[in-house]
Formats: sequence, structure tokens, C-alpha cells
Amino acid sequence: MSKTAEKGSGTSARPRLTVLSGPSGVGKSSVLSELRGLGEDVYYSVSVTTRAPRPGEVDGQHYHFVDRAEFDRMVAAGELLEHAEYAGNCYGTPRRPVEAALERGTPAILEIELQGARQVRRAMPEAQLVMLMPPTWEVLVTRLTGRGTEDPAVVAHRLKVAEQELAAAEEFDAVLVNSDVRTVARELLTLVVGSPTERVSSEP
Repeated sequence: MSKTAEKGSGTSARPRLTVLSGPSGVGKSSVLSELRGLGEDVYYSVSVTTRAPRPGEVDGQHYHFVDRAEFDRMVAAGELLEHAEYAGNCYGTPRRPVEAALERGTPAILEIELQGARQVRRAMPEAQLVMLMPPTWEVLVTRLTGRGTEDPAVVAHRLKVAEQELAAAEEFDAVLVNSDVRTVARELLTLVVGSPTERVSSEP
């Protein structure tokens, strides 16, 4: 079972950015969807990307879609908290909307991978980094291989990356185990809206 920090004794803390990270297949999107349903006033960061929209995706809701020239301009101007390139496409987190949310007293949350989380820690040291882990390694392997529709080499690469990401758990301020989406979403909410926490951990 995950251990979450207890809130402070009545002291109101300044809202801060929470970064949710974890390997592919661990359920980050599902947890954030459940978190949205809890109805708290939280700002969910929308990433910018150079890839083309997929069917059903809405600009400004799922991503901010831009071309490479605009993305490079944003990087050069320091407008991104973090940025990275995956499979030939660029992704990044706009800095100003996050800062604006925090300035108006709204906690913010961002879902990114390990590389981006490390960049955010450097750019915004007060950010809270949360690692989402699977109940067991076997569960994660099943999630990544269960469909059986992807190239084995692609799956093998994802598993190798997942191993590296899970090995970095000690860099995070909190570690939550996704054994149950509803439960872990409430644990995450406590971290997002609560007072600054001591390091928390959990055992898969």
C-alpha cells in the first residue's frame, strides 16, 4: 500500500507544481483522469508538440500543436520549463501558464517522463516530483505486452526504458503504487493540494 504524507497542522502552504512521472503503461493518464473527476481546483498543464494532431485531439485541450520553427523559438526564448524529442517529434511544457496558476493560488500538475522531470527540478527546484509505479514488474510487463499488436523490438525498448525510469525512484519526493486507480488518485490529490511533504515512499 502506498504511504502518503499527512497535511500540515493548519499552516497554509504556497501552491506548487507537482510533476507526475512513471514508465509507459503504468497508468498515468488514467490516474489523472480520475483526479480530474474529484473536482478540486487544480491546473493541468497542456504540453506543446510539433507532431500532427491525432483523430479526436483538440488544440489547446490535448496539446498545443505548433510547427518546428515555433517550437525552436519557444525554446530559445526560455518559454518552456522542459522539452525533449521523441520519435522525431518535439514536446515541451509552457512555463507561463504554470507560473500564472501558481501565482493565483492554484496548484498545478504536469505529466511527463523522467528526462522532463529532471529538467523541471532544475528549472523549478520547489516543484514536487511524484513517481507512479506498478504493483509489480510483472504487471507492467503484462500491460506493455498484453495487446500483442506491437513489434517485439518496440516492446523490448519500452521495457528497457521502464527499468531505467523505475531505478530513478530515489530522485523523487514521493512514490505511489498504482494498485487501484481510485485510491492512488486520492493519494495524489493529497500531495497536490496539501502542504509541502516530507519524502514518502511505497513498496511495490
